[in-house]
Amino acid sequence: MAASDTIEAEGHLIDSGLLSAIFDKIIEFKAAYEIVDFDIGKTNDDASRIKMRITAADTALLDELLQQLTGFGCHPVKERNAILKPAEKDRCVPDDFYSTTNNRTHIRVGGKWAEVEQQRMDAVIVVSEGRAACRKLRDVRAGEPVVCGHEGIRVTPEFKERDRLGFAFMSNDVSSERRVEGVVSKIADMMRQVKKSGGRIAVVGGPVVVHTGGVEHFSELIRLGYVDVLLAGNALAVHDIEYALSGTSLGIDLMAGAAVEQGHRNHMAAINTVNRAGGIREAVQTGVLKKGVMYECVKNGVDYVLAGSVRDDGPLPDTLMDLEEAQNRYSAALGNNVQLVLMLASMLHSIGVGNMLPSWVRVVCVDINPAVVTKLSDRGSSQTVGVVTDVGLFLHRLAERLRTG
Repeated sequence: MAASDTIEAEGHLIDSGLLSAIFDKIIEFKAAYEIVDFDIGKTNDDASRIKMRITAADTALLDELLQQLTGFGCHPVKERNAILKPAEKDRCVPDDFYSTTNNRTHIRVGGKWAEVEQQRMDAVIVVSEGRAACRKLRDVRAGEPVVCGHEGIRVTPEFKERDRLGFAFMSNDVSSERRVEGVVSKIADMMRQVKKSGGRIAVVGGPVVVHTGGVEHFSELIRLGYVDVLLAGNALAVHDIEYALSGTSLGIDLMAGAAVEQGHRNHMAAINTVNRAGGIREAVQTGVLKKGVMYECVKNGVDYVLAGSVRDDGPLPDTLMDLEEAQNRYSAALGNNVQLVLMLASMLHSIGVGNMLPSWVRVVCVDINPAVVTKLSDRGSSQTVGVVTDVGLFLHRLAERLRTG
């Protein structure tokens, strides 16, 4: 038999495309809607509100539809408590678990709404002592109450903003046609605003930062105080240190742009030097390492987390080879009031970090390959701004802009 429920949504529904997405989803499920009330905002700042009755072929189909509409900010008019079911065993939850988005979420427990903490996508919600938090599936323990179904859940999407921090350019459009200077100017202003408000800036970096001659400019950003945490793989640190010690990156003389004799061994020599010192910090403290990105991080008290992979040479003593530990360290660093993440030519680490971020943290992704930014957006990081350009050039322009104002 047909089943129905009345839902509502509020916000900048029209210009954010959410209203169209809601209607499309209803039609996709071959369901029907009847608009009960629709109040369109009269000014730029006014929110729109819609109430509609949804009818589907049966209860199961309606439940599935309502669960998917939750991600668009829809919720039943009649308030209900969230459905809590115990985890069956460690790392295992009921089949109808609620899978989180990166948008701000509240759940209703005991007749009261509570904001979900540690918001991130692709997690479950665990409730303990009236508090709710996102939890990776691997961290769930037997018997813990897990939110299931769609009832008692309210999601607040990040609506397309008119002018956040003075930057109306914030969108997920990806284009190589933008003038780099203009985009860099806006990003520099945003970085100043974040620091002025007491926020922190995280940088996700790949070894291309070194290969494209960006070390000096990235180092200047650190000295100027615009980098609070660096998240990277083993390769960025290795090639940065290779460049500091030998003037090469993967055996290429970056000044001459040509391979040097026996240069292929330089990155292994860099790892060996750091191993002898006992680690990156020790190499700086003993004067073995005297310049470069990692040197500036140590000298300026910038936190860094290096996450390893199966392809790493060495790796460096500082590199975390335990995947879960590396992910946890990344997540902890990002949760410490990070308001802006700058992603520099590192697809895998950028996508990994994107999965950890709530939607209200701004993301700027710089890569010569537009597919990197597209993949971030496709995986749910819709707050990403893409800058398609050479990362070395970008860092040069950004450091110059932040230095001169």
